[in-house]
Amino acid sequence: MNKNLEVATLGGGCFWCVEAVFQQIDGVVKIVSGYTGGTAPGKPTYREVCSGLTGHAEVVQLTFDTSVISYHDILEIFMTSHDPTTLNRQGGDLGTQYRSVIYYHNERQKEVSEQLLLEMASYFDSSIVTEISSLGVFYAAEEYHQDYYANNQSQGYCSAVITPKLAKLRKMHASKLKRVTS
Repeated sequence: MNKNLEVATLGGGCFWCVEAVFQQIDGVVKIVSGYTGGTAPGKPTYREVCSGLTGHAEVVQLTFDTSVISYHDILEIFMTSHDPTTLNRQGGDLGTQYRSVIYYHNERQKEVSEQLLLEMASYFDSSIVTEISSLGVFYAAEEYHQDYYANNQSQGYCSAVITPKLAKLRKMHASKLKRVTS
């Protein structure tokens, strides 16, 4: 394994949105949509997670190359690509499964996460409610959730919710986007 690779696990509402954002970022080499943070036994299904009864959050687990992008920069993009000031809600998506959460993989990630939330506090008009928790068991979501936006751009939710997020991303973080080569 490449010694520069690191894994981050983030929940910022619907995992389709978070996945679509990070697919645009240079240095991100792999993204898996999934679930974590719940207490229900066994591997949860999308339907079970959407019920709000399992305690799981919709998250993405991304692998990135630290020689290209730092964990701090990953978190900065994350915090500015969703609303970290609304508890258990992102736009029309409501429930604990849509909470804003950073699941850290080690103590360094925990420290960077805590510091970044302090740095970002003045950026928002309301208090940040993003949870910082140790990663437990991560479950990959069903296959049809993987690469969702890329495969469903014309779907109503994608065009109404995700496409505007990507436009904002291109404005705010242009220097961190993957370069398109011909």
